[in-house]
This record gives sequence, C-alpha cells and structure tokens, in this order.
Amino acid sequence: MSAIDFKIEKRAPRCAARAGTITTPHGVIRTPAFTPVGTKANVKGILPDQLKALGADVVLANTYHLYLQPGEQVVKEAGGLAKFMNWDGPTITDSGGFQVFSLGAAFGKTISKFTKEDEETRSNLVENEGIPKPSIYDPEVASQHGQLAIIDDEGVSFTSHLDGSLHRFTPERSVEIQHALGADIFFAFDECTSPTAPYDYQKEAMDRTHRWAERSLKTHRHNIVANQKQALFGIVQGGRYEDLRRESAKEIASMGFDGIGIGGSFSKEDMRGALAAAVGELPEELPRHFLGIGEPGDILEGIANGMDLFDCVAPTRIGRHGSIYTPHGIIHLRNGQYRDDFTPLNELALKSDSNTSEVRTSDVLTSGFTLAYVSHLVRAGEMTGSVICSLHNIGFILDLVAGARQAILDGRFDEYRADFIRGYYET
Repeated sequence: MSAIDFKIEKRAPRCAARAGTITTPHGVIRTPAFTPVGTKANVKGILPDQLKALGADVVLANTYHLYLQPGEQVVKEAGGLAKFMNWDGPTITDSGGFQVFSLGAAFGKTISKFTKEDEETRSNLVENEGIPKPSIYDPEVASQHGQLAIIDDEGVSFTSHLDGSLHRFTPERSVEIQHALGADIFFAFDECTSPTAPYDYQKEAMDRTHRWAERSLKTHRHNIVANQKQALFGIVQGGRYEDLRRESAKEIASMGFDGIGIGGSFSKEDMRGALAAAVGELPEELPRHFLGIGEPGDILEGIANGMDLFDCVAPTRIGRHGSIYTPHGIIHLRNGQYRDDFTPLNELALKSDSNTSEVRTSDVLTSGFTLAYVSHLVRAGEMTGSVICSLHNIGFILDLVAGARQAILDGRFDEYRADFIRGYYET
C-alpha cells in the first residue's frame, strides 16, 4: 500500500492536462503543483511561512547536499526534513544523482586520452579505496577543481564539491539516506546524462538506471516503517530519443513505484517529443513529476502532456541576480532603464480574471515596492533586493500553476495556456 493517495479530479478536454490531489502524511498537494527547491533544507532567502503565504503546498530538498552538510543523521535526529526546516507541509527529496554527476564532476564515456597523472589518479583510487574498476572515466574533469566521478554498475564514487573528500553512492545508500531525511516522496537513484550524449551511451545509462531502480525499490520495500510513511518514485531516462523514453517509461512503470519522475536530459527542442513518448506509456493512476523544469512555457507544456509536479531553482536563482518574471517575459532590474521606473512591483504579478476563483498571491509579500527601489537594491548589492525578487518569482510561478489548475477545473486550460504564451513570449 502506498504512503500517498493520488486522485484525479478533472481532465482537460483537448489535451492530457489533469487536476488532482496527492494526499501525503503531512498534507495535501494540489496538482498540478510547482515545488520550490530548498536545496539545503532552505529555499534561498525565503522563510517557510512566506512560502505558505505565496501558496506553496510542498518543498523539495536535495539528498546530495544534505548528505554532505549537515549529514542525514542530524536531519533524522531533528525529526525529519519538515521539522528540521520548520516547514508545515509535505516534502520531497531527489536522489542526489544529478548533483553527484554535475557537482561531483561531469563525466564521459570514452577512456582514451589519459595523461600520466590522470592514469595514476585513477589507479590510486581503485587500489587504495577499494572502488570497482570504472566503466566510465573522464580524465579531462579529474583535475577540474579537484573533482572526479567514477561510475560503475554498482554505483558512483565522487568527490565532494565542498572539500574534495571521496564518497560513494549506490542505489541502496541513496535510499538509506532518504529514509533518514524522511520526506513524504523521494526518488530512486538514477544516472543523469548530458543532453548531447550519443544514442549508445544514453541507452547504456538508461539500462543502468533501470537496474538501479529495481535495487532502490527493493531496498525501500524491505523497510516496513519507511513504506508506511514515504512514497518512492522511479525515474524515466533516455535523453532526447523518443524510442528510449518510451522503453524506459514502460520499464519503470512495470516495477510498482508509487509515482514516476521524468528526468530532464534533453534539449528544449527535443523536450516535447521525448516527454510525449514517455507519458504515453505511463499509467494514469500514478502521479508524475517533471524533474528540474521551471521555465514558464516548459511548465505549461508539461501540464498539457499530463505532468502533475514540477521543481526548479530558477525562480530564486534569477531572483538573486535581479531578474524577475512578468506577464510579458523576464526583465532585468540591473538595467539602467529601471533606475527611475516607479511602477509598483505587484503590477507585474499575474492577474486574476473573472473566470478564476482563486486569488493570485505573488504580490502578497512584495506589495508597495517599486521597480526603481528594487533596482537600486540589486545594483547596490543589498540582499533585500534578491529576497524581494525571489519572493516575486516564486509567487509568479506558483500563481501560473495554480491558474493552470483552476483553468483545468473550469474546462478552459487551452485558452489559459494560449493567453499566457501570447503575452509572455510574443509581446
């Protein structure tokens, strides 16, 4: 029996969009839903109560980062992720796979142009640390900031981006860490690939991800207590190749996970086809999470293709640099034209319309500030400017998705999507 309960309330008439609810041990997630990313048990610059005020139902944290700092046992002793970060609601953790490969080091498939130093580094690691001989090793990244990743069929050995210390993740270890973190939903360990990786390697990584998925699921099912409290999602891989996405979706869907994640290893041009190919093979009754997707148009594309959950660091990342979402695209407040622009920031929030019963909330905590003032803060390097921009951006995306949900319930999602796209990208 799953630790969560997913119910579909309404389907859009002309696409795969759907509105529903995911009931977890710590509350209900109204879907489709955007999940703000609290990488280290903290959404940068935003307090938990502010997230609630903006309309967030759920927060996602990162296994890799919490494992390295402060350590999963500290979080467990605190009562789990939600209590540790003082968040009153559902939580999600990713598997750490993406960060292992992107922060532990980039990786490659070809063992070809080894320097003597690179060969010695690899040999010493294998000999002295008991690491299985790697099937993948990229000598060019071994010396890049002292980072290294060695992938084999059992797991991945990597160096910490904090201090260069050596660590090892396997599917079993990732699940063990996430059990300690205690999120309502967590993900199986997978191999993340570059969007530009060739077909043969994408297939190799996909097959390895499937084997790791089985091991992740087996480890989770053997923990009776965790099974009652936490739901495990498998991850579909396959890069930009539609046949691989289709194959991966079939395989992951057959394993008995509580939900499905779509890994985001493809370019924007390939996203629609790869996503549609995967979704076509997924069971209707399981919730679906589109990992790492946060650009407004991509979110709406995902919703139209039947995705239920999304997460991304983009709202706070661009906010920290003084950029904000508006109904007419992103604007950059460092630009000189905003020095004396006294337009209220809340005028650039998404607006309610007569067909929407839910009140938009992105201006709740930023009302009264002008573009000129926030531009001044950003250019002066004042952290308040980054906080205001981040609040606005998270609220904007939460409002976008809440509006999409309501539009599905009202039977007008296609119109909602078309109106937003027209204003955001074409004006």
